Amino acid sequence: MNPAAGSNPIQVDARGLHCPLPVIRLAEAARDAPAGARIVVLASDPAARHDIPAWCRMRDHELVELTEIPQSAEMSEMSENTDFPKAPATDGSPSGGQYLRFVVLLRAQRPKAGGIGSGSEPSSRAR
Repeated sequence: MNPAAGSNPIQVDARGLHCPLPVIRLAEAARDAPAGARIVVLASDPAARHDIPAWCRMRDHELVELTEIPQSAEMSEMSENTDFPKAPATDGSPSGGQYLRFVVLLRAQRPKAGGIGSGSEPSSRAR
């Protein structure tokens, strides 16, 4: 079993941040995380509903879960998980005071294929 898979997920609280910041924060968290790590992202920007799944597809990571969390349920949920502070007030919540919770599973990155234009061959330009 991958040790990262059993450990606590990496937490990214992007509530109150507008596009493209939720995806940028996710990418920053993923940069140094090992394959098999899970990243939990909370976002209140409606664009994150499309941006984070698109980022996962482009980077070949798996979006394990996408859940809408009502703000009223926040206190009971957050009492179990104190890693996230109370959400800041936002006007751009997904719908009716909700925010989105994403769970992303990082996959091992495939090496880039060599070939023309990949940078793997010496340049033919005169130096």
